[in-house]
Amino acid sequence: MGAQELSTLLWRERELLELLMFKLEEEKLLLTAGKSRWLPFATREVEQVLERLRENGIERAMEVAVVNEEWGAGDDASLRSIIAAAPTDAWRDNFTGHLAALTELAASIAELRDANVQYLRAAARVTQETLATISPEASTYDSRGNAGDPKPGAHLFDGNL
Repeated sequence: MGAQELSTLLWRERELLELLMFKLEEEKLLLTAGKSRWLPFATREVEQVLERLRENGIERAMEVAVVNEEWGAGDDASLRSIIAAAPTDAWRDNFTGHLAALTELAASIAELRDANVQYLRAAARVTQETLATISPEASTYDSRGNAGDPKPGAHLFDGNL
């Protein structure tokens, strides 16, 4: 356990965040193409990546605490405290690079998420508008294909044939 393990966990987290960006981009493409049929599959994949990120986050938090204790960084279990307490420039640069990459990925993910939310809201609005224009009255058709007046009761066939 130590700084090397923490660096490995941070690399894994970066890879998972990039995978999350990819999955969100897939969702965006499905939304813009109007392929809502596949949206549940894409959403499930996003949820799976988020679960893996949560698991990795727990491991990372534990490892940060270990490195903080090893390097005497105090009780603040954060990557910034590790950077401040790094014993060498190499470790400081390593963790600074991780922090910069994670910050950039988080901003990109937030941007994609916001765009997807806008697309979903637009799709919901269009669906509501379409449903509002549908007439609730059902009608039957005669032998010429013309819509007839709705009549109560069940009809198996047109009696005027």
